Amino acid sequence: MPPPPSVTAQADEWKEGAVPPPPAFDEKRLLPIEMPPHLSLKYGIDPATIALTGDGMVRYVIVASNKAGGATNAFYEGVRCETEEVKQYARFNQGAWHNVSNPEWKRINDRNSRYAKELSAQALCRGHAPRASVSEMIRQLKEPIREVQ
Repeated sequence: MPPPPSVTAQADEWKEGAVPPPPAFDEKRLLPIEMPPHLSLKYGIDPATIALTGDGMVRYVIVASNKAGGATNAFYEGVRCETEEVKQYARFNQGAWHNVSNPEWKRINDRNSRYAKELSAQALCRGHAPRASVSEMIRQLKEPIREVQ
């Protein structure tokens, strides 16, 4: 595996493209994300919501629910593999999307972003770059092959 990319003037000039509205999702299509067993929430991603954008972003809808049943929440987010960051654009609860008023980039290693870190490692990113295609990301979720990163 090649080393991570070095920071260049081009990387400093990176600009996120326009963010489309949250896509529709279906809980029946969710693919589970492997998480540590001690966590009380389970996470899944609707593969129909995964989008690989021209600016190097991967956007998706992830659904979190309590293992014991009850409330379900969904989040529309984007991951930037190059910088290991995640941004939340909107939250879905009580049957509607609610935009985040001031979306900010957060480190994937942040404790509150554990699921984003797992999702990135398991399916979305290969090192510091997004996987080649959405179909490859979905294949990784369905048939995980863990790679050394």
